[in-house]
Amino acid sequence: MRQRQVSDGRHRIREFEAFTAGAAGRLLHTATLLTAEAQHGNPRARRLLTLALADTYACWDRLRGEDPYDRARQYLATRFAREAWHHYGGALDRFRPGPATALARLTPQERLILVLRLFEGVAEEQTAALLGLPRERVHTVCDRATATLLHPPHPTAPAAPEAASR
Repeated sequence: MRQRQVSDGRHRIREFEAFTAGAAGRLLHTATLLTAEAQHGNPRARRLLTLALADTYACWDRLRGEDPYDRARQYLATRFAREAWHHYGGALDRFRPGPATALARLTPQERLILVLRLFEGVAEEQTAALLGLPRERVHTVCDRATATLLHPPHPTAPAAPEAASR
């Protein structure tokens, strides 16, 4: 009996290692997009990835046909939303990281919805269910985020020196 448990444990570890080898790069990229960090300077994204993989491993035996990638992606999204909510004044719309990437111009909610919808290809209905939002809200936020990225605000020019001396 003990030998069977050891064998099952090894099999579980091999399966999880294969999953991690195949999915960790894309999950890290998703986490990096969510945090709007630079690709090579992304400690928050790496922390999110580690937590998502740990959660996926903890429930590995209970997945029973569920896609482990979907489980890890769902954990990334909900953990990111929860951290943004708790650490930045209770509103997803307030926190904006430094200008590491173009996505930094977006609010965390806009980034989350945009990454899920456009990068990950999650349907509006699934995104809405995951985030507890109406489908119409997800559609509106995604459209607004896309417009912000496609048409960034023009930087205002500093006042002319002549006008300042008058």
